Amino acid sequence: MRYARISVGGRAVWGRVGEEDVELLSGSPLEETDVDVIGTVPREGAHWLPPVVPPVFYAVGMNYPRHIAHAKAATPERPEAGYRANNALTGHLSPIVKPAEVTGRFEAEPELVAVIGRRLRHATHDEAREGIFGWTVGNDVSARTWQHQDRTFWRSKNSDTFKPMGPWIETDVDALAQTTTLRVNGETRAEFATGDMVFDPFDHIVEITKHITMHPGDVLWMGAESVCQVEPGDTVDVEISGIGVLSNPVHLEGN
Repeated sequence: MRYARISVGGRAVWGRVGEEDVELLSGSPLEETDVDVIGTVPREGAHWLPPVVPPVFYAVGMNYPRHIAHAKAATPERPEAGYRANNALTGHLSPIVKPAEVTGRFEAEPELVAVIGRRLRHATHDEAREGIFGWTVGNDVSARTWQHQDRTFWRSKNSDTFKPMGPWIETDVDALAQTTTLRVNGETRAEFATGDMVFDPFDHIVEITKHITMHPGDVLWMGAESVCQVEPGDTVDVEISGIGVLSNPVHLEGN
């Protein structure tokens, strides 16, 4: 099943995505056991929102061996996650806006995203697996000069529109058996096995929930194997087979 959030008349509405239409739902499938269909809209031309607004936005870094080697970083000894800001989220087909003052590398990273579906505390590996509602696609946009200038990632990772996510949540897929592909203007710039991680999502959930309660709607971004420079005028597509394609144009702020 594919669930999305779309804007209808300026209001965010959950929907169940079909091949041609989106069935509009009376509530959130993350919060209610029974939701009713209250209408339909054509899938083509839908205004896609981030498929969930998370209570907590977790993010994993340096989780693929090739990325670790390229960055000449140490391999993590245990699962660790950081945090990102909800204001950075934007939906499928919405622009990534590059701030006018950004110089240097402006890069995209294709990431698998786990969406939590139940309250988890002290989760076992099996409970972590069962606690995932579904999977979506993320693009971790970074301004590297800011990343090196600041003591935290407050600008470089969290500026408005720097975290496209979507287009929907896929609930019926073996996410770790898929392939992740990054394309810029239709040209493949990276392709890798989605599951080739140092620590998988379930490892991270087990570690997080030793100390922090996870709730329905929380998201966990799982890092990327490769990064790619992007510029205003580009269109960036992140595809994870079996889940979907997240596509976003890149605009320069003020244009």
